[in-house]
Amino acid sequence: MTLPPSQPDTDLLIRPAQSLDREGIWRLLSPVLRKAETYALPRHWGRRQALAYWMDVEHRVYVAQTRDHEIVGTFYLQANQKGGGAHIANAGFVARSGFGAGRLMAEHALAEATKLGFRAMQFNFVVSTNLRAIALWKSLGFRVIGTLPGAFDHPSQGYVDALVMWKDLLPQAS
Repeated sequence: MTLPPSQPDTDLLIRPAQSLDREGIWRLLSPVLRKAETYALPRHWGRRQALAYWMDVEHRVYVAQTRDHEIVGTFYLQANQKGGGAHIANAGFVARSGFGAGRLMAEHALAEATKLGFRAMQFNFVVSTNLRAIALWKSLGFRVIGTLPGAFDHPSQGYVDALVMWKDLLPQAS
């Protein structure tokens, strides 16, 4: 398989999700839901509910797959709000460790959002204990623009903060 030019240094391919990817996406979502440490989604959701949420018609869903076609990451991209807020992107990510899928998907999401005409990307609810995600977003130019005190009920740490993170996608005027 030849990788597209935008991904020259990786064995992963980022592509739009297809219906046949549902099982691979579920294998990624299931443990994240069960752990309940990074997403404010119900722990008890089964395959049907989780995939209905992730594959929602308003989400542009992508997967990261290995050369062997194993799905090791997924993300969705959407407008953060409707109407007057539809020019701001939002996204959700799940990746298996050890493949570099998180960074690659984040970079792809930012490029897609820019291509689609979004002016910025906003994450509404980044759990403050999700240090790897926060470090990744900051390394890609996101900044914390708000803190929601005690907004997330972490299963082992109790009530922890959630962060609102923002990145402008328009070129900055000089």
